[in-house]
Amino acid sequence: MKDDEYYMRLAIEEAEKAAALAEVPIGAVIVHKEEVIAAAHNLRETTQNAVTHAELSAIQIACEKVGSWRLEDTTLYVTLEPCPMCAGAILQSRIPRVVYGARDPKGGCVHTFYQLLNDPRFNHECIVTEGVLGEECGQLLTTFFRTLREKRKAAKKEAQRLE
Repeated sequence: MKDDEYYMRLAIEEAEKAAALAEVPIGAVIVHKEEVIAAAHNLRETTQNAVTHAELSAIQIACEKVGSWRLEDTTLYVTLEPCPMCAGAILQSRIPRVVYGARDPKGGCVHTFYQLLNDPRFNHECIVTEGVLGEECGQLLTTFFRTLREKRKAAKKEAQRLE
């Protein structure tokens, strides 16, 4: 039986694909009965579309694969705590279990700002496991944003030099 770390590593591979495209490195996979039925990564910059988050893309792929909007008996693995938009889509698609790596201090809505996936006022709640390979997931983001800031700083310096 494959464990949470195994599937989170697949989500990390998706996040690395995003980073290679200069996208924020977030990856997601959806598993049904130990089979990966969807894998996706952030594509917001590539598509210039605000809703092409890893989770939403994976949900769309999984719905097409199972032929239903209900993703019952599945687990979503994602490298970063879902935002409010993605948490809403998780609830709407009836995913029963979510596993994520790192908390999102700027937009997380599973534990950080809100607990949307466990709010009994909704008609669906999720079992949530947090922190699976969290340090590795967080490091991907830290490295990405550090590199981005360094590139911007170097570009600004070069522009000033050319003036």
